Amino acid sequence: MLHRAYIAACCAVMLSFTHVVMAEGPTKPVADPAAGCFAVGGGYLRARLRGTLDLDLNWKNADMQCAGGPRPSGNGVRVSIGGPLRDGANRIRLVFGIAGVGEGAGGRALRTNVTLLFEGENRVFATQGDDKCTVDSLTQERVETMGPNVAVYRVEARGFCIGPATSLSREERLVITSFDFAGRVEFSDDDRHAPN
Repeated sequence: MLHRAYIAACCAVMLSFTHVVMAEGPTKPVADPAAGCFAVGGGYLRARLRGTLDLDLNWKNADMQCAGGPRPSGNGVRVSIGGPLRDGANRIRLVFGIAGVGEGAGGRALRTNVTLLFEGENRVFATQGDDKCTVDSLTQERVETMGPNVAVYRVEARGFCIGPATSLSREERLVITSFDFAGRVEFSDDDRHAPN
């Protein structure tokens, strides 16, 4: 009987210790594993924003978070680029929805939707359609293969907007007078065979 009580007490102490360790979490900040567009470098974003805020963005590969792939409609690509951490916690993120281009293809005069997210500030600006911005030129170069079914492309584009991105309340406006970037998009076999 004493033996069973001893085992039960040891189990209780071990479970309590595990609970305390798990509740405390890591003591040091964890490095951001998704930082940088490309392992070999070469990602960037430059943009000029005017209106509610006047910002001149000049982001380099190592300080960026990049993602992308086909647009949900299958017509074009979506490129998401987050800039360096601001105040150690949040980023400005630009999302470009570029119509009329597929995997590996280039293009000119492509209609583009742009969304700007100020993470941690509950501020979102969007062009709300692809009739206000244009990508003058876009190229894609295959740079990586992630397993047998996923290809990674470096998308390089430059363009401008003639209309504003408005806040969700429609009280604030930003115009992206110019932008150019090198970001990433990934295509998988599922994307290649998705119905259009």
